[in-house]
Amino acid sequence: MKNNHFQKIKQLAKSIHALAICAVTEYSPEVDKIIASNCRDKQRIEHTLDGMLDFCFDENMLKLFKKLCRYYYKMNPSVVVEYVYAYRDMWEPMPSSAIQGRFPKQ
Repeated sequence: MKNNHFQKIKQLAKSIHALAICAVTEYSPEVDKIIASNCRDKQRIEHTLDGMLDFCFDENMLKLFKKLCRYYYKMNPSVVVEYVYAYRDMWEPMPSSAIQGRFPKQ
């Protein structure tokens, strides 16, 4: 039974990794087009960042996300800061000192 659960989790992890690879493949040309065309379309850029954020657990997507953030920072620094905070909230581990205060002692 334990081995079966492990195999299911392992397969799920492989699927998530494959999905992240597909996402990088899809978003990479879009980021390149935005930058190459010197796009100023706020909705297009933020829509792209929103979609990418879900996959920033992947190192290649994170690089792409940072690339677009650096580009957009020149136009809208306060919004980029919000995206950086959103990334941190989603993907950076919480320090153990912060975790300790969240749970009552047993």
